[in-house]
Amino acid sequence: MRTLSLFARPQLEEYAHATAQRRLEIEKEIWSIYGEERAVLVLDMSGFSLLTQRHGIIFYLSMVRRMHLVVAPLVAEYGGKVVKFEADNSFSVFDTSLQAVRAAKEIHRTLDAENHPEKIRVSIGIDYGKVLMVDDIDVFGNPVNRASKLGEDIAEAGETLITADAFARIPDDAGITGQRTPMTLSGIEIEVISL
Repeated sequence: MRTLSLFARPQLEEYAHATAQRRLEIEKEIWSIYGEERAVLVLDMSGFSLLTQRHGIIFYLSMVRRMHLVVAPLVAEYGGKVVKFEADNSFSVFDTSLQAVRAAKEIHRTLDAENHPEKIRVSIGIDYGKVLMVDDIDVFGNPVNRASKLGEDIAEAGETLITADAFARIPDDAGITGQRTPMTLSGIEIEVISL
């Protein structure tokens, strides 16, 4: 199994026993190596329990593969990068919130238009901020956590939820609108927009 370079850094082992000052230095070092400002899109497929009960796990895994084949090129088309597919989730990063929103809209549209008896339904969460991009195969940080909560736990099938902070970065002339709703994510009050 490949170890991410971040976890091979001796600073992480040192961190737990370091002084407060040294911890700040370690954090600064790690952020300088891996830190990037990005929009994060987390997608989750809906209906796992029902579909596996109805058709079996192999059928569902074939749907996961169909999702991969739709999502990867659309993320790239809108200037993003799929960082990883994990189970029936997709984690992608973009330079801007607008790119992420446009990709999300196209993902929903493309999946809805599929000519298949069992439609793939997804929920999507989007946030923006400073993340740790590690070896181009994993991403960590508050924007990832918030996008995951929105996409996996809160958004309904066919819905995209974006944090107000990420939404504020979209130019007004882009024509992106949605319904604002305050919510609590892991004890933190935030405002989200349902697109």
